[in-house]
Amino acid sequence: MSDTDVLIIGAGHNGLTCAAYLAMGGLRVTVVERRNVVGGAAVTEEFHPGFRNSVAAYTVSLLNPKVIADLALHQHGLRIVERRAQNFLPAPDGTYLLTGEGRTHQSVAKLSTRDAERIGDFNKELEAIADVLRAFVLRAPPNVVESFGFGAIRESVNALSSGAILRGLTLEQQRTLLDLFTRSAGDMLDDWFGSDLVKALFGFDAIVGNYASPYAAGSAYVMLHHAFGEVNGKKGVWGHAIGGMGAITQAMAAAARGHGVEIRTGAGVREVIVEKDRAVGVVLESGEAIRAKYVAANVNPKLLYTRLIAADALPAPFLARIKNWRNGSGTLRMNVALSQLPSFTALPGDGDHLSSGIIIAPSLGYMDRAWLDARELGWSKEPVIEMLIPSTLDDSLAPKGAHVASLFCQHVAPELPDGRSWDAHRDDVANLMIATVDRYAPGFAASVVGRQVLTPLDLEREFGLLGGDIFHGQLSLNQLFSARPMLGHADYRGPLKGLYHCGSGAHPGGGVTGAPGHNAARAILQDHHSLFV
Repeated sequence: MSDTDVLIIGAGHNGLTCAAYLAMGGLRVTVVERRNVVGGAAVTEEFHPGFRNSVAAYTVSLLNPKVIADLALHQHGLRIVERRAQNFLPAPDGTYLLTGEGRTHQSVAKLSTRDAERIGDFNKELEAIADVLRAFVLRAPPNVVESFGFGAIRESVNALSSGAILRGLTLEQQRTLLDLFTRSAGDMLDDWFGSDLVKALFGFDAIVGNYASPYAAGSAYVMLHHAFGEVNGKKGVWGHAIGGMGAITQAMAAAARGHGVEIRTGAGVREVIVEKDRAVGVVLESGEAIRAKYVAANVNPKLLYTRLIAADALPAPFLARIKNWRNGSGTLRMNVALSQLPSFTALPGDGDHLSSGIIIAPSLGYMDRAWLDARELGWSKEPVIEMLIPSTLDDSLAPKGAHVASLFCQHVAPELPDGRSWDAHRDDVANLMIATVDRYAPGFAASVVGRQVLTPLDLEREFGLLGGDIFHGQLSLNQLFSARPMLGHADYRGPLKGLYHCGSGAHPGGGVTGAPGHNAARAILQDHHSLFV
């Protein structure tokens, strides 16, 4: 007899989303989490006395509106506010770009009248494609099956309906879609724009969390991936959850518990129990066994199949391929306590620009060199940094008059060359990040009164992000859509009966979206009510 209907590994946002939907569908659900707090990488914690911040995930846009509504997250305390400006890009020569409603065209025009004339068309083209692709976010992509049967019929219907969605694109938009899936962001942006800062604005979205040059083939899709978002019904807008990212997952946990979900923290999984080619539960690190009809994993697919399931329980070809699942975001994450707000040389003093995403990466060439440095040295001599100062929007995070900043730093090697350990270089690289900001905002380094530094190794240790990969696997063409996490398993079902993928390693990929959790729950409920499984 099963202890529960569904056992979910990991209480990150997708695991909690999946749990809530399953419980609303009438199933008994237990979620087990290794850490002593729910939320996975979307948590808010005190990192310096009196200073709280979103420790890992740090900004809101991709959280799906349907998930927010279905789980009634606002009723559970979630409040999201928009940035007063969207992005601020300072340049070493004192010029800058400031974007947001009523700002972008005027700011671009100061840099290039030609780019100002073209940026609206570029945004419309991206938005039109993003609108169509949003229809794929909350559904499984077409899945490849070998034999004829119920699964083949289901996937034939899925393929036809997917084709109908794509027919919503004009021929020219389909050509652009092909470019976005195959070309580099750098090449596309060079075709469209002349100004380095304008190209850098879009180029940053192509390399954020993506250990690659903006001139790498396929990087244009990562740029598109970040165009799917919206805040409070406004598309393409970024915002902040009051109380930090932990407010999202606390609201999700409250929603799940309200429907009867049991959430256990401090309960890491040692192994998945497999009997007769079926997942039937887990053994916790404590030795306790929990049996279930279905097991859903909200962890990196490579971690699941190489660390939690015995090799002889898996098909050999599947295991060989999943061992080559590519991870590594090239990310170092810092949380910084500040005695005062920074003042940028390009735009001195306080202002709406300090509530935006502050991007230190003035050109595509700068980003390309940062990646090349990291490949050779382990980190960039001149790193790419996005800094947010969420306390400009949320005064609950820091003492009065003080502030907190999130530094999302690219590029650093997931594993250092020559076998060196990140533990030996953490502080030196953190100092480099602070010095980089200080060059654009003199006095920033002196205002730092405390900091938390998370290297790729720390992100793996603390949050289970292999190689520090925030997406649970690179968003490359061979790891997207019907190939995420592998051809034949894009429908959230693993190679063992009763085993499902509900994390960012499944379609549509990374970011705080809730979409994989939503979609996996639907697959589990379909199978639970099916006569053919």
